[in-house]
This record gives sequence, structure tokens and C-alpha cells, in this order.
Amino acid sequence: MSDGHPPLRRNADFVRFFVGRFVSNAGDSLYSVAALWLVFELSGSTVLVGVANALLLLPWVLQVFAGPVVDRLPLKALLVGSQVVQGVVVLVLPLAAAMGRLTTTLLLVTVPVLSLVTMVMGPAQSALVPRILPTGQLSRGNSALATVTLGLDMVFDALGGVFIAVAGATALFLLDAATFAIAAALFVGMAVPPTEDDGPDDADGSALTDYAADIREGVAAIRGSAFVHMTLTAAVFNLAVGVTLATLPAFGAALGGPAAYGFLLGALGVGRLVGSTVAPRLTGLPYGRTMAGLYLASACLWAASVYAPTTALTVGLFGLAWVSGGVGGVFVSTLNQKAFPDALLGRVVSIKGTASGATLPLGSLLGGFVGSALGPRPTVALAAAGFGFSGLYFLLHPTLRRLPAVADATPAAFGVPTTSEE
Repeated sequence: MSDGHPPLRRNADFVRFFVGRFVSNAGDSLYSVAALWLVFELSGSTVLVGVANALLLLPWVLQVFAGPVVDRLPLKALLVGSQVVQGVVVLVLPLAAAMGRLTTTLLLVTVPVLSLVTMVMGPAQSALVPRILPTGQLSRGNSALATVTLGLDMVFDALGGVFIAVAGATALFLLDAATFAIAAALFVGMAVPPTEDDGPDDADGSALTDYAADIREGVAAIRGSAFVHMTLTAAVFNLAVGVTLATLPAFGAALGGPAAYGFLLGALGVGRLVGSTVAPRLTGLPYGRTMAGLYLASACLWAASVYAPTTALTVGLFGLAWVSGGVGGVFVSTLNQKAFPDALLGRVVSIKGTASGATLPLGSLLGGFVGSALGPRPTVALAAAGFGFSGLYFLLHPTLRRLPAVADATPAAFGVPTTSEE
């Protein structure tokens, strides 16, 4: 028993979703590693890698359009359909390779298609978890899911680089397609309870009018709250992450090739895994001051990793820098679910995701050009400022610095309107 409820492993729907997200995220990781490395290998251009990575990050920009869809349509159908489409599309790449037609252009065309399909996953997860878990297990459930959406993909990031070095990137796409098929089969077996607001739409309103109203309701729920400031720090941080991801293949190549690139991505995942694992034990600490300290420490570790004397030390320090990212991800997921009504979660998460994530592809495009001008090492070092800004903002802004512990979070404590919807 945990939190007065049966262990998560006895919740069949949660277990199916947990395993399905693990397998699906593995597929996303394998595809990302293979696609970005192939673009770099075929073109030798950090600018084109930046373009490819920007396209991979499209879901962060377009989540706002997915939120109302998630809140209105059957969650299980969305989850299953997204996996089927991704599996079919990714098979185009090994087929093209077998015909001798695999080009950078084809990669740049298929990347946004896959990215658009994945944009429902984040809002869908946030909307689903409160339906299949009691409130007392939200933090524990979010932590468990973070290990597969933010952490255990480290294995596939690292192994993806090694796999490319041994068998080639195109063979990796076949394995990728299989992961999406497995995830779809797992999601089919889930039973997803409806929310109290589920039901037919108002027949007197047009789809466009309803859609706009949904977006306005989500914006109104966030406006004036501490989540506005938190989203700002995330936007600046994500700009720096985008710069890093665009430059990382060239940085990895300088350190030793595709395997080194995979290990850097794996270290990033290890750090987030550690952070997401320990996050439930930190929910009693003041949120604002805790995140300020963690982010500032991460900035120092990140900068030190770039100029470490050995590749192993670079990988290790880079991984430690990402522990705060894992902690922050679990905290924010739990805060969303405690502060906002279930019926608004899809919209709220997607709006916040778009506001903070729009800078990811922008940073990726910027990183391609900056990396080409300055070189990969100085560019990655400059990106440490993303953690530094977030830490200083949490430390110096009075509203953020005084935020209470996640365990004590209420809508009022974070400035979220509590008026119920009609």
C-alpha cells in the first residue's frame, strides 16, 4: 500500500499506460537519434541539423491546438491512433534506403509529419493520469511516468548511437516501427473513465467557435497565476536546450563519433531519470527556493562539463546538470493536476507547453547558425545560461521564491482562479 491506496503496479490501466509510454518513448528516442545523425552524416551541416531538430520540436509549439482536441475526443482512440500513424510513417525511411533514395530532403519531410502526430501525447498524459489514479498518488504516478518520458529513454539514446555505429541508422528505423506497434497494442487494452464534463458538444455552436472558447477558458485559468512566471523561465531555458540539441551531433562527433553523441544524450536522460526518481521525496521542500538552488547548480555543472579534460567526465557532468530538469518535470506535472480542474487539464498543459516550448525550435535554428560560426564547444557552453537564468529568476522574483512545497500546493497558493465552470 502507498498513500493509503494499492501500489501502482496493481492498477492495470496505469501499468498498461506506463509500459506503453516507455515503449513509445523508446521509439521516439531511436527515431530522433537516427534522424539527426543521418542529417549530419549526409550533409555535414550544423545548420541543417538545426532545421531538422526544429522540425522534431514542432509539438512543443503546436500543443495549444492539441489541447481542446484532447479534452473533447476519446483519449484511448487518440493514443492508439498516434502510435499507428507513427509506425507507418517511419517505415518510409528504411524503404527509401533500400531503394537508394534516402536523402536529407526526405528526412526533413518525414520529420514534421511524425512530430505533428506526437503533439497529443503530452496533453493526453496530463488529462489521463487523474482519471486512472486517485489524488494521493498523482505525484508518485507522475514520477513513475517521468522515468519513461524523461528518463529511461536514456538507454535508447545511448544504445541508438552505438546501434548506428554497428548496424547503421536505417536499420534502427525498423526497430523503431516495432516499438510503435507494441505501444498501440497496450493502449488498446486500457479502460479510460470519462470526466464529468464528457458528453455531446453544444449543437448551437460551430466547431471553430467552440474551439476558440476552449482556448480562452484555458488561458483564463492560467492568467495572473504563478504559472505565468514559471512558463517564462521554461521558455528561456528551452531556447538554450534547442541550441544545445542542434549542436550536440557535431559536439559528439568531435568527442568520438556517433557513440559519443549517443552517450551525451544518454547522460541527459540519466540526469532526468535521477531527478524524476527523487522528486517525490522533495515534495515537502519549498518549491521556489528548491528550484532556484537546483537550477543554479545545474548551470555550473553544465559549463564545467563542456571543458572537462576527458570525454567520460564531460558525459558525467553533463548528466548531473540534468537532475534538476527531472525534478522540475515531476513537480510541474503534479502542480498542474493539483491546481487545475480535470476538464481543463488538456487545454492548460497544451497552452503552457506552446508558450514555453515555442522557443525550442527557435533555439535549434539559432544553434545551427551559432554552432557553425563559433564551433560546437563554445555554443554548448553558452547554453548553460538557460539553467542560470531560471535559477536566478526563481531566486530573485518574490512570487516564485515564496511558493510553497508541492505537497502543500493549492490553486490559491499559486494564484489560480477557483471559480467553478458553468
